[in-house]
Amino acid sequence: MQTVTIGNNQAGQRLDKFLHKFMREAGTGFLHKMLRKKNITLNGRRAEGSEILTSGDTIAFFFSPETFEKMTGNSPAADGGGRAQDSVGDPAAEYVRAYRSLSGAGISVLYEDSHILIADKPAGVLSQKAEKTDVSLNEWLVGYLLEKTAFPAEELHTFRPSVCNRLDRNTSGIVLCGKSLAGSQYLSRHMKERSIQKFYRTICVGELCRETVLRGYLEKDCRRNRVTVREQGCQAPVETVLRPLAVSGGYTLLEVELITGKTHQIRAHLASAGYPLIGDRKYGDSRKNRLLEEQYGLKHQLLHAYRAVLPAFAAGGDDITVCAPLPELFLKIMKGLHFTEQEK
Repeated sequence: MQTVTIGNNQAGQRLDKFLHKFMREAGTGFLHKMLRKKNITLNGRRAEGSEILTSGDTIAFFFSPETFEKMTGNSPAADGGGRAQDSVGDPAAEYVRAYRSLSGAGISVLYEDSHILIADKPAGVLSQKAEKTDVSLNEWLVGYLLEKTAFPAEELHTFRPSVCNRLDRNTSGIVLCGKSLAGSQYLSRHMKERSIQKFYRTICVGELCRETVLRGYLEKDCRRNRVTVREQGCQAPVETVLRPLAVSGGYTLLEVELITGKTHQIRAHLASAGYPLIGDRKYGDSRKNRLLEEQYGLKHQLLHAYRAVLPAFAAGGDDITVCAPLPELFLKIMKGLHFTEQEK
């Protein structure tokens, strides 16, 4: 017999959902049969699979060691500590290697508690994998927590800390991450409710002198990985607030607040309004971009997720406000374009 004790990161989900994660080589029919025959029990009793797990629950598996290893995806060989190794390698070690490989990329932690982590992602780093071989902020996060022993490696089969919002590869700044199941659920719920305020900094072509609210409908062309914002449509409605901080020589330093959060929303929405982001090769002004690349080495859109305000995690707590300092290149271009507005 093998037993598993449910922890905080497994609690709150249905038993059958947990079993699919834990016994990833087992089919639905097999698991239901094992529950029915009491080869899998919950707290010593027969279970249906629809039960909601709570911390401290015990699941017992009346399997042979070979069957248990096969269904959980572990090889028969054990490491020096007696733990079965994953058939494709030790996942914990892979995440730690990913963390160390990105250690020089300039990722920093802006805020961390027992449930969430807020990272400052530099331009050039993926938020999540685009290809199987990629190393992204997602892998960095898990490796970081394992390296700090802030997350038990044995829980990787049933829960993995993860990035909860995505930035384009070349957009820098704040990324919200769930360390625990409760933290991931908290971030997902508030993003769905749009109760997390997100503010960006950018420099656009053109002089915008007053606060402006842009509204429209976003249409996505998946083949070209490009979106278009139209005044009318039946696709996703988008809303973007522009607050000019300073104007200089045909450019505007902007604070942008996302009311909705869709793919390429800021880049496409500003371009459609006649204020493309500098450096944006997909939606921007190619002549201005060439000039700025020659002068400052700018090779991507200058867009930085600068500030976020999150509702209190628990009743009676304080809201969480974080700011990500502007990157050096952003400050260099501000100086070169003679912007004097200080960060707010």
